[in-house]
Amino acid sequence: MREKSNDSHKPDRKDNVDDEDRRVLEDIIYKKNSSSANDTEIFDLKTLVHLRQDRLWGAIKERYRYNTSIKRGQEYLIRHVDTKVPLVVMYADLVGSTKMSMTLPVEKLVTVIRAFSHELSSVIESLNGYVLKYAGDAIIAFFPSGFNKYLTCDNAYRCAKSMINIIRDGINPILSKHDFPNLSVKIGMDEGENIVFQYGYDKSSQVDVLGYTMNVTSKITSITSPNKISVGENVYKLLHPQIQTNFRQVEFDYNEWKYIDIKSGNAYKVYTLK
Repeated sequence: MREKSNDSHKPDRKDNVDDEDRRVLEDIIYKKNSSSANDTEIFDLKTLVHLRQDRLWGAIKERYRYNTSIKRGQEYLIRHVDTKVPLVVMYADLVGSTKMSMTLPVEKLVTVIRAFSHELSSVIESLNGYVLKYAGDAIIAFFPSGFNKYLTCDNAYRCAKSMINIIRDGINPILSKHDFPNLSVKIGMDEGENIVFQYGYDKSSQVDVLGYTMNVTSKITSITSPNKISVGENVYKLLHPQIQTNFRQVEFDYNEWKYIDIKSGNAYKVYTLK
């Protein structure tokens, strides 16, 4: 009877974890840069890590089912079908998934992919971003940038940093204890206008995004190192000067990079974390 009673309480507590994530992350974003605020921010990050460790532990031990969905992103995009919208596009790509698919049992691989997708999606949505879709081992997200591009780019950068920290400090310690491989992610971002379209005329058909920004972001992600963030020039110019100091420009060989700045006609610049 005791074991049954404990299990009946756990789902209710875990169903509320995402709301707690949102509260913690919103606290972090709006902290003032005072010494006391920095201390609180560290505490909040630790709290966030513990929340995710608790959920992942449940997924491994108790078959906890993640509630991952693109519904929120679809609801935003449906209001902008057949128009161009300015977005910061983000690709978060799980590193080494091909090797894992060849070496891990199916059950373990599925647990890893689900944990990766859900935990990173939760961070995106907690920081006012939207999940566009899941492409195998990658998450494609967007942050509407029409209202305040500067704030949106800074926010997307904080989101990317949080995603790396969550994997390193929250997910990997739990995975290591259960003979799972450690995870790493590479993240690419760019900003620009994108076309929103719907595949069919039925209201239930999927809404998607296409355009030059999507293509550039995908390529930027592919050249990014594990646990690093790379951004296109459009994003870099809009980042806070203090954040810009964390980046260095990527040097390409002549045949390695074909993308150009549409406005200037010059090679499009890419910056990556030092």
